[in-house]
Amino acid sequence: MPNELLFAATVLIYLGSVLGLYKFFGKNGLYAFAIFGTLLGNIAVCKNVDIFGVSTTAGNVLYASTFLVTDILSEKYGKKDAAKAVAYSFSVMILWMLGTQLILWFTPNENDYINESLKIVFGLVPRITAGSLAGYICSQNLDVFLYHYIWGKTGNSRAKLWLRNNGSTLTSQLIDTVIFTFIAFWGVYPNSVFFSILITTYLFKALVALLDTPFMYWARNMTPLPEKEG
Repeated sequence: MPNELLFAATVLIYLGSVLGLYKFFGKNGLYAFAIFGTLLGNIAVCKNVDIFGVSTTAGNVLYASTFLVTDILSEKYGKKDAAKAVAYSFSVMILWMLGTQLILWFTPNENDYINESLKIVFGLVPRITAGSLAGYICSQNLDVFLYHYIWGKTGNSRAKLWLRNNGSTLTSQLIDTVIFTFIAFWGVYPNSVFFSILITTYLFKALVALLDTPFMYWARNMTPLPEKEG
């Protein structure tokens, strides 16, 4: 399947999954996706792909989808609950970095066949996670702040939902992309490739941010299923 079709499919799958988890599990479903998106995104971002003729990473859609999570939490529950999603994901990323390195520190025996592959993948984790942690904590907190700042200026209007959603996300995504890309990839690739990844990463994240607008409107009108007792 062409990468362009996969890109379109992943947009629908991940953004749709955010709504599905919210419908069935409420706020807990959104927290779960935020953690899932940051963890798998740290692996997917290591894979370079060409989409529409430009070089980028395979983790853009997944990571960008986590901003939909914080925007839904901001819209439906307020700043405090949106900040919780950031704190949960940040804490789990630290555990993820520690856990992957502990796995590598174990000495494999003669029956092992996967250690070398794990070293290739998990060996990048400290730098990738460091960039992700720095970018995530800065950009997501900025996203929450800007969302409520724009909300305060425009009021709780459904008609202005697109403005606070896109205004906060497009700005915070730019900060995230610059911080993460420089920490994770500076010196890893030739400069031409590095700046191509930086620019296209933001452009694809910005595209996802624009595409998630109808999902924000659906989420605003959505009522999660009640939790079953027992």
